[in-house]
Amino acid sequence: MNTILLSVLVLGVLGAVFGCVLAVASRVFHVEVDPREAAVREALAGANCGGCGYPGCDGYAKAVAAGEAPCNKCVAGGAATAAKVAEIMGVSAGETERQVAFVPCSGCTDVAEARFNYTGPEDCRAAMLFGGKSNKLCTFACIGLGNCVKACQFDAMHIVNGIAQSDRTKCVGCGACVDACPKSIVQLIPESQKIMVGCRNQDKGAQVMKICKVGCIGCMKCQRECPSDAIHVENFVAKIDPSKCVQCGHCTEVCPRHIIHTLKP
Repeated sequence: MNTILLSVLVLGVLGAVFGCVLAVASRVFHVEVDPREAAVREALAGANCGGCGYPGCDGYAKAVAAGEAPCNKCVAGGAATAAKVAEIMGVSAGETERQVAFVPCSGCTDVAEARFNYTGPEDCRAAMLFGGKSNKLCTFACIGLGNCVKACQFDAMHIVNGIAQSDRTKCVGCGACVDACPKSIVQLIPESQKIMVGCRNQDKGAQVMKICKVGCIGCMKCQRECPSDAIHVENFVAKIDPSKCVQCGHCTEVCPRHIIHTLKP
């Protein structure tokens, strides 16, 4: 009996000692947290998409509260969230144009010649390991097995007839699809840019005509007729400079391959 009482007493004393040690340690090592950090975190969209460039919403909220990040980087929340965060921080949100994903490839299964019949895992990287750069004769083409679709948290990426396409109404510009594409095809472009070249093939025109019915052949007709000098052929493929493009649409009309598109809203 005495042994049991002694054990209980010893445990009680040890508990009290450890409790005092923890209490002192909590005061000594206590880190003050800026209350604005929690408020900013609450205002964010909560997608943890990483589009802000920080490790999730917690990381971004901490950076904002510390004055190390601007208030308008929450791409999932957009302008409304930027305004809330700016109000919490007592600053101006600043203007920034929304970015959206774009896939510069029009090589659908019915227009792009297949290189081989791939029957492996539905994964673009696996297909590249299996057969090289592409499952199509165009080595610049979208593989179309949906790595970008799996990475998108907002249902903005879809595979349509063998190539990836972005739904601009749902895209928040987080860049997850850009990171997921093993061929680095997916781009982020300004939302206001409505006219883009749907090809990135850098082969010469004669070769392109053999492997794709709609690929850019670098004929330069768009370059010669652009009234604002916004489109140039570089490495045998047309490229548009958004800073110069007035979006008149003339290039879409003169392109003999119909590869320059007016993007849907």
